Amino acid sequence: MTVRTRAAALLGLVLTALCAALGPAGPAAAHAVVVATTPQRDEVLGYAPREVLVTFSETIAVVPGRVQVLAPDGKRINVGEPEVRDRTIRIALRPSDRPLGTYLVSYRVISADSHPVAGSFTFAAGAPSATPPEPALAESESPAGVLVPAAKYLGYLGLLLAVGPPLLVATMWPRRRSRRAATATALCGLGLVAAGTLGTWVGQAAQVVGAPVGQLSPADLRAVADSDVGVVLAARLALVGLAAALLLAVLRGAGERSSTGRGLASRVRGAALAAIGLAGFVTWPLAGHPVASPLPPVSIALGTLHIAGVTAWLGGLFALTVFLLRGAHERVLARILPAWSRLATLAVAWLVAAGLGQAVIELGRLSALWGSTYGRLLLAKAALLAGVLAVAAGQRRLIRRRVAATRPRWIARAAGVELAVTAVVLALTAVLVQTPPGRSVGTAADGVNREGVAQSLTTDLFTLQFDIYPAVAGTANSLHAYVYTPQAKELPVAEWTVTAALPEAGIEPITVEVFALEPHHGSAEIHFPVAGDWTLRVSARTSEIDRSTATTTVTIR
Repeated sequence: MTVRTRAAALLGLVLTALCAALGPAGPAAAHAVVVATTPQRDEVLGYAPREVLVTFSETIAVVPGRVQVLAPDGKRINVGEPEVRDRTIRIALRPSDRPLGTYLVSYRVISADSHPVAGSFTFAAGAPSATPPEPALAESESPAGVLVPAAKYLGYLGLLLAVGPPLLVATMWPRRRSRRAATATALCGLGLVAAGTLGTWVGQAAQVVGAPVGQLSPADLRAVADSDVGVVLAARLALVGLAAALLLAVLRGAGERSSTGRGLASRVRGAALAAIGLAGFVTWPLAGHPVASPLPPVSIALGTLHIAGVTAWLGGLFALTVFLLRGAHERVLARILPAWSRLATLAVAWLVAAGLGQAVIELGRLSALWGSTYGRLLLAKAALLAGVLAVAAGQRRLIRRRVAATRPRWIARAAGVELAVTAVVLALTAVLVQTPPGRSVGTAADGVNREGVAQSLTTDLFTLQFDIYPAVAGTANSLHAYVYTPQAKELPVAEWTVTAALPEAGIEPITVEVFALEPHHGSAEIHFPVAGDWTLRVSARTSEIDRSTATTTVTIR
């Protein structure tokens, strides 16, 4: 099998595992969680509020034009731009033409870890509307489709290819072995990193705007540059360009025995490339969970160390398997394999230690390990990694006994198993960076639980608000009904007529006697013989000629 064939086979294996994790596009992951709202979700107020507050679990930035409050009549009543203070959005409201009924609050913001977050909740004034208002701007579940996860996977794969071959060339490459294939692989890896970064840029614009990729304008793409994540992605692209410019010279100089002056220049270029690589590693945690963690500097450092360990280990393993194991002399392998074993052990120690630190910070508590999607993915990743490390430990024992160099095919097969399993580990890692961390589980804002039924109905003549308690069959239920003008002024009722029917059970309309407690307020006692979805009709005559009827369905338990 040629070098190109082996490389293609291994890359195909990695890509297959990565693509399997993509699956159908799902809702965009939201990493900032709403922890409190005023009014509370599903709360019923006795008045129409003049402002709405939404507090998140981390610092956020509002997407312009994507925060709105709809009144019961479906009209926007938010005034001006929302005011953002740290983690809280304050939305000022104007009085609604129809203030009684259900209000809908919808928002789209950018969390501190760069992920767009969209959501909505409702509350009511007086009683909930039978049909709540719908947002004028429908929220797409995944405007970017699979572009963002695919771009992230592509970036990770590019890192492996860009780091592994240069690392082996600089540390243990045989002097007489050609470096052309390794150099081409590293440049290809840098190209994949750049492509993944550009894909992330476009996907970020789609998620921020809430529009499909095909509908993005140049202004939408430019707007990403003004965000924190845009600065990070632009820096990554610049670092990729610098790395590509230095890479050829560094790999060419690694195999030359030259004068002291040339050797010094080669070492300076190598140090510069290493510094650029380290800076490039930092851009990954800067565009993810670590910037929004309880300890950002620690999380960023651990994230950088983790990704450096992963790319050094897997990228080096890929380069060793494809370029060096087959065709190298036994004496050459006897020198290379111990050196690789030491390097791999150090890289694995880095990634395990950093990964444990990250897990502790992102989970927040032990119960999140099995009680959250993030924790369960982490457990799956740890189980697979443990299996890979067991295979690697077997290889290390052979190397220590100095028999590995005589069994290159066995080492190659074991390395193939490591790459196959770690390809899945890599896919799980890419999913993890898009999954809300375990520390956010259980922090979502609670809603208000209500017993009974309460609704707000609008006719051409008035707004009717009523409640039935406890809305249970076989017992006495109280009914209170209130009639208002569209402007929420009390409207006196001259005559009430209330009926309840359950056609599915053959129960014809039952007329309910109503007592007028106040001019606009009627009260009654209703007995529902069986549970079901009852049809309730409330008719109110407000003058000698003005009468209107509101009809709705109420669920009786």
